[in-house]
Amino acid sequence: MRILSLNAWGGKLHSPLMKYLAEVDADVLCLQEIARSPVTEAEWLIYRDADVDLPQRANLFDEIAAALPGHDGFFCPTARGTLLDGDRPVASEFGLATFVRRTNSVIGQALDFIHGGFSSEGWGPHPRARNAHCIRLFDHDAGAAITIAQMHGLREVSGKGDTPARNAQADALVNLIGKVWPGKERLVVCGDFNVLSDSVTFKALAEFGLTDLVVSRGHTDTRTSHYLKSGRFADYMLANAAVDVARFDVVTEPEVSDHRALLLEIA
Repeated sequence: MRILSLNAWGGKLHSPLMKYLAEVDADVLCLQEIARSPVTEAEWLIYRDADVDLPQRANLFDEIAAALPGHDGFFCPTARGTLLDGDRPVASEFGLATFVRRTNSVIGQALDFIHGGFSSEGWGPHPRARNAHCIRLFDHDAGAAITIAQMHGLREVSGKGDTPARNAQADALVNLIGKVWPGKERLVVCGDFNVLSDSVTFKALAEFGLTDLVVSRGHTDTRTSHYLKSGRFADYMLANAAVDVARFDVVTEPEVSDHRALLLEIA
């Protein structure tokens, strides 16, 4: 089984992103920063916030679903706000997407907010609402179940250090996983956590016997050349001892986002 985690950056690097997602041959894709705008046929929209103008692929979720016809897709929005087609506002949703190869059976799942709640009339003030999606699959090739959870951690304007809100987010994530994972089987947790590598988030997840594969294997950078700020950690993937890791990679090439993809192969 191959599990991919990636912050897709709204599809800004659309062509290499789509090519990579189609060719990487992952069984489960855990994606963050995905847009869906069903009221427009425009391919590109603009997200504008203060001094930020960021191109967004208007219906990135639908495009990925079309590129992965052998997968079932789950779209998990955090908010419904406005993107711009020129000067024309367009209603759009933004959030997580999980794609699962159909040869695996989805036998359990939970979706909930780990910070704030759904905003139906705009993106909301920072730090904005965040959710997490947890699925339990039966892997027929392995003859065993596996639980996989992903989140996109909240963004604080003060940086990636621990805060009361981030501590509460970690507790909420643990509670969500506990609703799906029965214990004593394989568990993987991943995503753009938006925290530092020494965050209490990892102490909370250690309750499930999870170990981070990024730092423990010597990786020091989960960002690409498109990210120009300092602080190179953002994305993490954790696994418990029941997961037989055949290979784990923080993918340097191709660059398909300002985040690097995390790719786990399970024996």
